[in-house]
Amino acid sequence: MRILGLGLALAAVVALAGCQKGGAGNVDAKRLEAAATNAEWISYGKDYNEQRFSPLDKVNASNVKDLGLAWYAEFDTDRGQEATPLMIDGVLYTSTAWSKVFAFDAKSGKLLWKFDPKIEGAKGFDACCDVVNRGVAVWKGKVYVGTIDGRLIALDAKTGKVAWSQQTTDTSRPYTITGAPRVVKDKVFIGNGGAEYGVRGYISAYDAASGKLLWRFFTTPNPNGQPDGAASDKVMAEKAAATWSDGEWKQTGGGGTVWDSMAYDPQLDIMYFGIGNGTPWNHMKRSGGKGDNLFLSSILALKPDTGEYVWHYQTTPGESWDYTATQHIMLADLNIGGQTKKVLMQAPKNGFFYVIDRANGKLLSAKPYTNITWATGVDPATGRPIENPAARYQTSMVMQVPGPLGAHNWQPMAFNPKTGLVYIPLNVTPFAYADDKGQGYKPGAWNVGVDFVINSLPTDQAQLAALQSLIKGQLVAWDPVQQKAVWTVDHPYFWNAGVLSTAGGLVFQGAAEGQFSAYDAASGKALWSYKTGNGVIAAPMTYELGGEQYVAVMVGVGGGGQISAPASMPTRPRLPGRLLVFKVGGTAKAPDFPAPAQPPALDVANITTTGDAQHGFELFHKNCQVCHGPNASGAWLPDLKRSPMIMTADNFKGVVIDGASASRGMASFSRFLSAKDAEDIRAYILVEARKAAQGGVAAAPTPAG
Repeated sequence: MRILGLGLALAAVVALAGCQKGGAGNVDAKRLEAAATNAEWISYGKDYNEQRFSPLDKVNASNVKDLGLAWYAEFDTDRGQEATPLMIDGVLYTSTAWSKVFAFDAKSGKLLWKFDPKIEGAKGFDACCDVVNRGVAVWKGKVYVGTIDGRLIALDAKTGKVAWSQQTTDTSRPYTITGAPRVVKDKVFIGNGGAEYGVRGYISAYDAASGKLLWRFFTTPNPNGQPDGAASDKVMAEKAAATWSDGEWKQTGGGGTVWDSMAYDPQLDIMYFGIGNGTPWNHMKRSGGKGDNLFLSSILALKPDTGEYVWHYQTTPGESWDYTATQHIMLADLNIGGQTKKVLMQAPKNGFFYVIDRANGKLLSAKPYTNITWATGVDPATGRPIENPAARYQTSMVMQVPGPLGAHNWQPMAFNPKTGLVYIPLNVTPFAYADDKGQGYKPGAWNVGVDFVINSLPTDQAQLAALQSLIKGQLVAWDPVQQKAVWTVDHPYFWNAGVLSTAGGLVFQGAAEGQFSAYDAASGKALWSYKTGNGVIAAPMTYELGGEQYVAVMVGVGGGGQISAPASMPTRPRLPGRLLVFKVGGTAKAPDFPAPAQPPALDVANITTTGDAQHGFELFHKNCQVCHGPNASGAWLPDLKRSPMIMTADNFKGVVIDGASASRGMASFSRFLSAKDAEDIRAYILVEARKAAQGGVAAAPTPAG
């Protein structure tokens, strides 16, 4: 780790000691309830409301042009960096890829401690969307982090030593944790991921002091039809179970993982959770095409003390497109029709912006915040979407917007109560949905019930360019009362970053192409930009210390968009993650990233294979493209066209079947593929490699059979 600290070390120590009189990480309910108005950043979304708005205004539209780097840290992980740092009592806490945790002096950048949970590399196989981590929680002297292998770990906030650790998942199933925990009333709340592979989602509450499991709420019925002895039993029997019919969910668990959003209203004493997609995505395979499948793609309101059900709102009944409702949930008080309403707002993957009465779950309004094709609106009386009948793809292929990456993914939005606008990081990503006619459930593999083969890239350069022109990112300023866009900033790449808004009249957002920018919150005018040298997808935060306002952002591109849609993203090598911290007048300089050595192009002209490239094309797109890109276009995870392992059949089999690279995240596929299958895939990659050497796009082999 390389750290640049500014200022005198002695002054930093004195300042830190002065603001830690109450003990490191001394956060409690009173402090969190006041977090919206203070100069710190105490929880993932700043406070219980999750508005990601700071009242700080020392950095504003008149002086943001003078922002400069105050200090930086460079990390030892080169995957996606998605965390929002916290700043409490002069200490900045953050997490990185592979679930590592760091604590810094927030003024000088001095490293105070670091923690490595030592995740086995092979666990990366179970992470659909990179080995990322979105942040930590702090409560009464402890720092809490969820790990990619399903643990919830409490660390001493002063030393980083483990206070307790709990395995929150069944380690025999492909569960992961990427989301940030939240703490409410001495309880730590954590969910999990893994729905693409075949797991059953749930929310867990643990005692913050001891790590004891207090309650659990399952989001799908028990496949065996029996009660779980859980907080969800009553509502499962009364409401949810009848919305499921026979199908693959009884083998997979149904999905519904709670992998990101949470919020809390202390006056109503209600916790809100966003629930994910079904397993498989395909509703016909999952549940025979019948039933709403509660609580998939829902917002779920529970009592934090017991997990008691309060209400739910399902954004996408009978979900069939990976339209999760795990996207950012925020709470606000809005003037609607002359009355102040306590609302919950969400812009989930499906493209509608929802304003919901957070006391009872009643829909107040829902309008598309982008162009969508799967539905024409939401019925205000029933709250149900008005579906386009053609959107269900059981009989034919459907090209649809948005695709599985969503109109808005995990990247947090922000709400500015001064402008009344919500700032949404938006994706425009079409996708071809078609029923997968192949075999059913495969334990441990991707189980989505969608034919990925048809999403291979066009072989004609003009067609490829035309497809890429349809894909973009945007930052949209959305009026949640009028339900309309006020201004829009276009980005060249769709996988843009999370958002921060401040009382200084600013909106901060990074970008995948490698920059961090500030915009006028009222007009969207670009006011400042800094070249980060690596892509940004994380949301920034801000804090004040010693009379100065700082703005901090984690740098490091990755995540689901970078992995699964590399042809639509900037071509860049994996680079170390960084934490950049800015202030007005900052003069620090972060060195340029060294140019990583590009693997040389391979001479494969005379390499032979006994494999069937036509069959390999199908196998690759069913098993490999989610990590290595359609048509082996990936360059962020290893570019297989340049990988020496394709030079011999034995080397390729050693990695794909024998697991020679498992410690680096490439697990063995022997559960899913035979040695002959592996050689067929190698034959297909060689086709792509030869074409790439000629400067073109390989023609897709005619599918076998």
